[in-house]
Amino acid sequence: MQKTEKTLQKTLRTIATGVGAASFLTLPIALEVRLKQAIQPLTDAWQHLPIEPRRSTSLGISFRTPQVDVLELDARTTLQTLLTYPFQLIRLGAYWNRMEPEPGIFHADELDWQVDAAERAGKHIILCVGPLKTFSYPEFFVPAHHLRRPFPEHTLIKPSAYPSLLTAATAFIARLVERYKHRQGIVAWQLEHEAVDPLGVEHTWRLDAAFVEKEVEALRKADPTRPIMMNGFLPTSLLVRLSQWWQTRDQGDSLAAAQRMADIVGIDYYPRHALMTVGTKTLYLDGSKSPWQQRRRKQLFAWTHTHGQKLMIAEGQAEPWERVTIPPNPDKQGMYSCLPEQVINNYNTCMRWSQQETSLYAYLFWGAEYWMLRKQCSDSSYMQAFARILENA
Repeated sequence: MQKTEKTLQKTLRTIATGVGAASFLTLPIALEVRLKQAIQPLTDAWQHLPIEPRRSTSLGISFRTPQVDVLELDARTTLQTLLTYPFQLIRLGAYWNRMEPEPGIFHADELDWQVDAAERAGKHIILCVGPLKTFSYPEFFVPAHHLRRPFPEHTLIKPSAYPSLLTAATAFIARLVERYKHRQGIVAWQLEHEAVDPLGVEHTWRLDAAFVEKEVEALRKADPTRPIMMNGFLPTSLLVRLSQWWQTRDQGDSLAAAQRMADIVGIDYYPRHALMTVGTKTLYLDGSKSPWQQRRRKQLFAWTHTHGQKLMIAEGQAEPWERVTIPPNPDKQGMYSCLPEQVINNYNTCMRWSQQETSLYAYLFWGAEYWMLRKQCSDSSYMQAFARILENA
């Protein structure tokens, strides 16, 4: 979930157009703004924070092969190292354009060895079958031969407008499920990533809910026994909430779609992220204590409990979200948007929700590949913060 400075400025323009610069919004937004030096000294704060008990909540990570490549890590070594930690659940992704690079070609080796390794380590697996949107930037992995022209901006992608793409997408789902449905380690399928939201804020097109419903039907037909997880971004600040509402006001956001269609609703939780540069400093939004996300969060807990759905944190922020796509890796320093102590703070916040409301099914830390990069560069604090949680939760 990384955004560039240009796209974040685009968000501001969108909000200004959609809701105006009403003066009554100034104070609430100002309370969520932080002006900080982006690069911060590392401290030992993460070593002294209390750890909230997880109780029945499974802990785990996501593993992103595209991100591993970008960070120039060895995929097999990285995954094998991560799997030695005593967490319960891992999310793996089937990246359509990597598995089907050309017509008639299907490469499953990369995903096969990941599933094999996770099962050997005794982990449960949530497998994201995409097909169009899968976690890991740029979050859109349709093979070029299935989409000759980019989607038009400012449009809903309807099944009637893209019948051949929908056919190919559902065929990909069916093929994946047929290949992996006999794997005992797989406990759920994820369908799409933030299914009906814009693609970050780089693009304004969105999947129509009817398109996603067709995919859900295909997935349930292919495997009626396992639950389906769908995820959505929980806005933690008023500024982001207004932007999301404006862009998705016609059919609702991805969390609303998950509530309607899924068995497991996944929350993507990123309380602190960079907005733009101001002189030598960076402007951040920090909605960790915002009343706006508290209301939506309480509604999600109540809804899923009433409707017999499970609720999980699909992505708990555990790596920086700065103004660039790839998280910065400063030598012997950290980034304000997610220092090692925030890995613990964000986890603790969600565990307190779980204690106060209905228990969370799972909490997946987002950023494991970044921790490995930091460890390779002689900073193991992120990895050790994760290990502290596993040991004490």
